[in-house]
Order: sequence, then C-alpha cells, then structure tokens
Amino acid sequence: MLATAFALVLAAILGVMIAMVRDANLIEAERQRDRVEAALATQVHLRRLRFENLQAAGVLTPVLNSILPSATLQWAFAQLANRFLDFDGTYLVTASGRVLAGVEQRQTAAQNGYDALVRLRPDLPGGSARSALPGIENGPVRAALVYHGSDTFGIISADLRRPEQAGQQEGGAETAAFIVGYRKLVQAQLDELGQRYRVPHLEIVTERPADPLRRRDVPSPDGSVNAWLSWTPERPGDAMISQFAGALGAVIALFIALFAYVYHRMRSAAQQIASRERQIHRLAGQDELSGLPNRRTFDLRLDQELAQLGRTKSALAVLLLDLDRFKAVNDTYGHNAGDELIRQVASRLTTILRLGDTVARLGGDEFGIIQTHMTAPNASAALGQRILDALTAPFEIGGVAVTIGCSIGIAHAPQDGADRSTLLRLADTALYQAKNEGRNRYSFFEPQMNRALQMKRMVEEDLRNAIARDQLLLHFQPQVSIDGASIVGVEALVRWPHPEHGMIPPSEFIGIAEERGLIVPLSEWVLRRACEQARQWPGIKLAVNVSPIQFRHKDFVASVIRVLDETGFEPERLELELTEGVVVEDADAAEAAMMDLRAHGVSLALDDFGTGYSSLIYLRRFAFDKIKIDRSFLEYMEATGESAILVHSVVHLGRALGLRVCAEGVETAEQHRFLQAIGCHELQGFLFSKGVPPEEIDRLLTLERPFEQALAA
Repeated sequence: MLATAFALVLAAILGVMIAMVRDANLIEAERQRDRVEAALATQVHLRRLRFENLQAAGVLTPVLNSILPSATLQWAFAQLANRFLDFDGTYLVTASGRVLAGVEQRQTAAQNGYDALVRLRPDLPGGSARSALPGIENGPVRAALVYHGSDTFGIISADLRRPEQAGQQEGGAETAAFIVGYRKLVQAQLDELGQRYRVPHLEIVTERPADPLRRRDVPSPDGSVNAWLSWTPERPGDAMISQFAGALGAVIALFIALFAYVYHRMRSAAQQIASRERQIHRLAGQDELSGLPNRRTFDLRLDQELAQLGRTKSALAVLLLDLDRFKAVNDTYGHNAGDELIRQVASRLTTILRLGDTVARLGGDEFGIIQTHMTAPNASAALGQRILDALTAPFEIGGVAVTIGCSIGIAHAPQDGADRSTLLRLADTALYQAKNEGRNRYSFFEPQMNRALQMKRMVEEDLRNAIARDQLLLHFQPQVSIDGASIVGVEALVRWPHPEHGMIPPSEFIGIAEERGLIVPLSEWVLRRACEQARQWPGIKLAVNVSPIQFRHKDFVASVIRVLDETGFEPERLELELTEGVVVEDADAAEAAMMDLRAHGVSLALDDFGTGYSSLIYLRRFAFDKIKIDRSFLEYMEATGESAILVHSVVHLGRALGLRVCAEGVETAEQHRFLQAIGCHELQGFLFSKGVPPEEIDRLLTLERPFEQALAA
C-alpha cells in the first residue's frame, strides 16, 4: 500500500511535471514563432526607413528626373544601387513594368532580367497578378520570400510615387514609380538573422515540418508551397528534465522536496517567459531615444485615465511641451547633441513628476504629460512652473553649457473636454498661444482661443488671396480745416469684406497680418490703391498709416517711391503716419529712412502722439511735418481738466516747432470750439465724417461747406 501510494504520488508528480514541461515548451515555441514574424517585419521596416532617408536626403532625386537621358539615368541609378542598396539585382521601373534602369551584380541589367523577376513574383509592376499576393507590407514597401528551383529569393518593391499620385494613370512618357530589388537568400544570412533574434537553426527546408509552430510557408511563383522557413524551437522544459532526471532517481526518498524544487524552477521559467513578453510589449510602446513611453502608449494611458474619471470623481490635466531653441542646438552642435539633449530633458521630466503621472515623447522635440488625481485647482500651474524651472537650467552637452526653454499648453478634463482627441487638440491650441506670447511659458486653454486661432488661420489662408485678387476695400476719413469749412486731407482705411464672415474690421486682422508676415504686401496694396484713388482729388493730402514692421523693411523707401512713380501720384500730397514705436527700436535707421523720404517730397506725421514715450527728442531729431493728438485725450475732456491742459500744451508745442497739429476723435461741437480756440490746425473725427467709400468723398468735395449742418447741430 505504501508502494502504491508512493507510485501514485510519484505518478502525480511526474504527470504534473510533464504537463508543465509541455506548456513551457509550447509557450516558448509560440514566442519563437512570433519572433520570426517580428524579424521579417523588422527587415521590411528597415528597408522602408532606408528609402525614406534616401528620399529625405535627396539621393533619389536624380533617378526620379524623367527628363534625364537613359544613359545618365542608368549611371545615376547604378551609383545609387551600388552605394546604398544591398541587393543582388535592382531595377527602376514604371508602374507598367517598363525598366528605366537596372543593375545586376554591379553590371547593367535590361528588361529581360526584370521580366524574369516578374515571373517569380507576378504581382510586381507589369506582372500578370491582378491583386497583391501574400507578403509583408509596410507603407509603400512590400516584400515576400519566393522559392524557385532550389533557391529562395527575397523580393522587395518600393513605391516611389507620392500618395496623391498612387493609382493615377499618367499620359505621355512614363516616369519612375517603383524600385524593385531581389536578393538570393543564403544560409549565412539566415544564421545571422537567427542569432540576432534568438531563433536557432533558422533554415529553408523542402520537407514540410509537422509542427505548425516551427514553420512558415515560402510560396513558389505558381502559388504552390514547396519550401518552408523552419527553425528548431527551444525547449526549456526538456532542458530542465534532463538536468534533474538523475537527481530525481537518486533522491527518490526526498521526492517531496524535489517536487517543490522542480515546481519552483518551473515557476521561475514561466516568470522569465512572462518577463520576456512584458519586455517585448514595453519595447513596442517605448520611445527608443529617450526611453520614455511613445505616442501609442501615451494615447492608451490617456484613454484609461479618462475612462476612470466618472468613477473617481477627480480631474486630470494634459500638458503638451515643445522645446524652444531645440533646432538651434541641432544646427549648431549636430544631431548627436540634439539626441543627448532629448535624453537629458526626458530624465529631468521624469524626476519632477509624481507617482501615477505619465510623461511620453510624442515625436521630435514634443513631449506630453498626463497629470492625474488633481485635487488642488492650481496643481497643473504648479507642475508647469516646475517644468519651466527644470528645463531652463543649463544642460551639459559635450562639455558645452546649452540653455533652452519650453512652451507648454495645458487642457483639463472634464472641464475642457472628456475625450482624448478633444483634449489633445485644445492643449495644442494652448501651446500655440504660449508660443505666440513669447515662448518659455505655460498657457491654459481658454474658449476664446478657438476664435482667435480660427481667425489667425483664416487670415493666413485667405488674406493673401484677397490681396492678390484685389478683394479688399479702401474707405477714407476726411481731415478738416480748423474752421470746419473744407476738407484738407483724407486718411486711407482698409476694409476686408470676407465672402463668408462678412466685413472684418482692421482691428481683427492687421495684428495677425503683422504676425504672419503679410503686413508688407497688405501695406503696399493699401498705398498703391490709395494713390490711384486720391489722384482724382487734386490739392487734397493723402494720409496712409505705416506699420513698424513695414517701415523697418529694408526696401520700404524704395517701394514707396516705386508706387508713386507707377501711379503718378505727387509725392508732396502723400503723408505717411508713423507711430513712436517705429523710431524707438533703431533710431539711426529710422532717421536715415525718414530723411530719404523727405528728400523725395513725402511728408511724415507722428501718429497717436501722447500715448507712448512722447519724448521731445523725437520731435527735435526726426523730420516730422505733423503731430496727431490721440483720440483718448478728447474722449472725456473737460475745458478745465487735465486732458484739456495736455491738449493745449501739445498744440502750442507743435506750433512752436513749426509743425501742423491734427486732433483725432473729434465728436462734439464743444471739442471743435475748444480746439479752434487753442490754435489746432486740423480736425478728424465722427463730428465731420466716419470712414466712407471714395464716392462719398467725391460728393463732399462738390459741396462748398460740407460740414456746416453738422457744426450747426
């Protein structure tokens, strides 16, 4: 009975061990099969990266030039194939399969060589297959193994066409569309691949292995399978049995301890297998350069956190970071320095986050952070400040101290949005705002940002077309003599009648035009159209505002003179209105430009006088002909108040310096009488007229006293 009990216990132990050994072998066999598939897919991916790098570097440009002579094209393609493409044979073909250039074993190859390759793989360009045969596809690159005779070939085709060209039938001369290459697969290559991916005895066999976990079909040109890619899976369970079989027989009396020991070892093996699987999953979701999670992992993590918001009743923040001056580091110190900077940034970000928060590299110099379990309302602001403090400290790159910064956009859930795409879009909008505000700062998403961003995009996309198509309008506001009896000048004011958004005021698009680099063509359009229109009003001064950006442009003076010459407008009737900001930044350059303009007869007015520095040095040094009192001084002016005293002083100062003085924003008869009493020269404001179309100016000029009724009222 004891023996039977012993035998039963031993049989049970052996049964359990056999089952565990079988499971361990099966798991390892499945893992090795997956590694084989991953190895083949990785080889195709590396080929794709090779082609993309060649395209980005411009190496493919010569062979894609359809106007090159065939001999030159063949020479250029041979150089490309011999230097960069490690194939036994390579062909540059059109979408219909016509060979433009070919190289076989470093020798020129012709159409018949490629036709033989098409017979091996009928779905190549020009082949008979109507649809793609089984293979591995990675973007524009397709690859497959083909067995023919006693040889196995790896055949790769790369689609060189842009996405918008794919599938189009071009007329006339055909152009290069594909690079097709092949390489004969030899055992040395399989040995190297097997050693790299830990797949032992990787080989091509013609006898079908019985176990599906140790074979992969290699089709023949006719679609039949007569060869297989085979390997010998590792059997960790068998290895352990062979190690401990002798000890198991020698210490049968201690079978309980042995059973525990074997069980422990088997469990360790299972943990190692699980650890390998976790490592593979981790590598699939990890950025190789920084060691941080990549965009895919970031998206999955954000989806998980958003799904838990309803249950935890908490909040989270998404922070998008973009490094400032990263491109300057790359350009100055090289890409290796840029890579090292990315690694150091990742290290600093990791150290300042709390447990449970996630930081990922989303691509380039952009990072994303998920801040969870936010209890304090200012938690994201505090984190943003910690990030700024950490990243503005100098980095040691190759023995050189490098200083950068970062711009941060922040969006909250569920306040701003409750799904991933919305939160990322809003955080990106806030990041855009942070960059526009001067960089090296953080910005929270606010609803009005959408309107501002839409306006900026609309201006950037539509304003250039509106200028080119002459779709803008000019209105003119009269400048009136001090007695209100006659028009002495007009100020040109641009208007934009947008076909979808209606009339857009200058306050909404002038600043954006300056930011987007459109102010120079816009200002030149205004000057040209204003001069063309004002030619109809002899003796009337034309005032045109000048942007500081436009004035500082190196060709500004030349462009003004060119417009005057082309339109035939008298320079003596043109008056350019400048603000104090124009002369503050570079006084010497401003003075030279102003003297040049005055030498051609153009008058200059200092606009918005009193709202900036208002330094007497500007009036004494720079050649102004007129000063314009800002409308803010007249808005709440009383006859004995401080504003009245300031206006009185400015008028007398201008008269003492021999300058004409114009008051803007005149809206009441009391203001008119006050300005007339203190000796102001010109008036401008709604009391007389708002900005009106040219036809209304024509009408006013026909009247003897056009504003008599307004002054009487």
